[in-house]
Amino acid sequence: MKRPPAKRASAAAATPPPAGLLAKTSKATQAVLAKIGIHRDFDLVLHLPLRYEDQTHLYRIADAPNGQTVLVEGVVSDSAIKFRPKRQLVCTVEDDSGVVVMRFLNFYGSQVRQLAVGTRVRMYGEIRQGFFGAEMVHPKYRVVEAGAPVSKQLTPVYPTTAGLSQATLQRMVGKALEADGLDDTLPPPLLGQLKLAGFRDSVRYLHHPPPAAELAQLEQRTHPAWRRVKFDELLAQQLSMRIHYDRRKQVSAPQLKPRVELTRALLDALPFGLTAAQTRTAGEISADLTRGYPMQRLLQGDVGSGKTIVAALAALQAIENGFQVAIMAPTEILGEQHFAKFSGWLTKLGVAVTWLGGNLARKPKREALEKVADGSAQIVIGTHALFQDDVEFSKLGLAIVDEQHRFGVRQRLALRQKGGKAGARAQPHQLMMSATPIPRTLAMSYYADLDVSVIDEMPPGRTPIATRLVSDARRDEVIQRVRDACMAGSQAYWVCPLIEEAEETEDAKPPPKAGRGRGRFEALQLQSVLDTHERLRATFPELQIGLVHGRLAAAEKAAVMKSFTAGSIQLLVATTVIEVGVDVPNATLMVIENAERMGLAQLHQLRGRVGRGPGHSTCILLYQSALSALARERLKIIFESTDGFEIAREDLRLRGPGELLGARQSGVPMLRFADVSTDIDLVESARNVAQDLLQTQPPVVEAHLQRWLGGRQNYLRV
Repeated sequence: MKRPPAKRASAAAATPPPAGLLAKTSKATQAVLAKIGIHRDFDLVLHLPLRYEDQTHLYRIADAPNGQTVLVEGVVSDSAIKFRPKRQLVCTVEDDSGVVVMRFLNFYGSQVRQLAVGTRVRMYGEIRQGFFGAEMVHPKYRVVEAGAPVSKQLTPVYPTTAGLSQATLQRMVGKALEADGLDDTLPPPLLGQLKLAGFRDSVRYLHHPPPAAELAQLEQRTHPAWRRVKFDELLAQQLSMRIHYDRRKQVSAPQLKPRVELTRALLDALPFGLTAAQTRTAGEISADLTRGYPMQRLLQGDVGSGKTIVAALAALQAIENGFQVAIMAPTEILGEQHFAKFSGWLTKLGVAVTWLGGNLARKPKREALEKVADGSAQIVIGTHALFQDDVEFSKLGLAIVDEQHRFGVRQRLALRQKGGKAGARAQPHQLMMSATPIPRTLAMSYYADLDVSVIDEMPPGRTPIATRLVSDARRDEVIQRVRDACMAGSQAYWVCPLIEEAEETEDAKPPPKAGRGRGRFEALQLQSVLDTHERLRATFPELQIGLVHGRLAAAEKAAVMKSFTAGSIQLLVATTVIEVGVDVPNATLMVIENAERMGLAQLHQLRGRVGRGPGHSTCILLYQSALSALARERLKIIFESTDGFEIAREDLRLRGPGELLGARQSGVPMLRFADVSTDIDLVESARNVAQDLLQTQPPVVEAHLQRWLGGRQNYLRV
């Protein structure tokens, strides 16, 4: 009987109906507030300002400095719609010292009536000398009574959306700050130990700082009030993820005891020995597999560090205990590379390795599904096809997910729930692999519910890769370099910009038709790689040149890659679909076009496709002139470093965690306020405090999670 596909609770299901202040607003206002993430009163408290305006000093009109944003007040002495140079509302405003003009290029009829002669207005904007003399163009203004007090605090400017004014947000946030429920969730001794300010005082300060506040500290988020908010957010993340980590121990999984016969046979047959790091990480995984609850371990290591053989050893431990292993890869090319490696290593040991990818024809696919269902397929390797409804394992004991950040939550969960007919309540162990090294603080924050193993050394014999930055103006020199390398017996890659990342990770689809918007963009990008292929064929008539891209039919793609691996194709033109899973030792040269358009992690992954044999390897980064500052910095980093961990740290600094980890689809609670690349001390403190609170003060944990996650903590990780 097939198990229905798992469903992840939606955000709507996790969000309680409006209460308190929000319940008193209209349905339309509630809908607009929901667009900016406000579903409850406490969300208003955490809706912190983007910036501040200083409306604490009221200038006389004559004394107000030009070119600065100032607050002035006066009485409208003239108001008219004028048509020179174009239609606009022009209001003359006077006080006892001088005159200033308010000018509106866009206005409503209600404003014309509101700004009638005799109305006293207070205006906030920049005074400049213009067509009508001293003027303010589109200032903020409000009608006031004579002698109305001036604000004693900086005025917050909030993130908003259409249909929600600053005045409405300021009013609602102000009421939320005065309501009950802002007492500290954390005990005073802990706050004293960590030197943290009180929560209520901190959020009130951030919403309404005094005129003397250090704006630099507020803008850079280093003020003690900001540190308190960031610590609380990090603590909520840590608590939620550690709870999931502990709950996993209450779920059953097969206990896979080491039976070393196959393991020894594989190690004896390998033409290389394991590094100390590979041996250490293999031991950590082996120990996890013996436990009666599901392993959730991330195996990370730089490009070429040897993660695959460690995964193979884990797979053998499951097989020797009578269980099946599923290995899921994000692309056909990477999946087929795994299939070739595992088959080469394990078939001679009597292990049945089966391919189940989207490129299979109907009959081979049916036969593969039957082998998976009856258990004769001991290792099943494939792409997204592995977690489809028609795939039913007999006895799945271990699921291995490569390049795990390229899969969404539902995809990883669907594979994990295919435990098989035997022991339906048991979950398989899961090993996730990533060739994108993750900085330590990022791992502490976003992988707090996982165990992490790191392969931190490279196998001996890997030749260093020389990186060259070359302007596109020197393309002819690069072309000659490619010809020389191929004619000397080596092979080369020529990489073109990505069609679109989402398309590269899916099973092959037919090329899109040109049209408006995204489809047209994809078609143009596809045309770019096709044009490059044709130009290089014309340039190198003496070479065999292949073409691979994400839109190519799977069978054609496999045939090209097979020919390139065999050496019959000398130059491979490709998109970044070859970023992972391509291992051709004879390929010693890579050219990457428009390298300035690619991210650091992607450039590092692509560069790792060469340097896999004994020959000296070079990666040439072709760039267009007039580089942006960010592009120049990226190219400088990739030129100066081949250390994946150092590159990952720089990538985190430049891009942030969301893009680096694919966290927007990972199910990990994203951080709104804290920055793991700069708030290292807060990350470490939150991690330590979370573990202590979970063991000693469960009521504090519950109160803190309820405040920050509002009951949604159960939906953050699956």
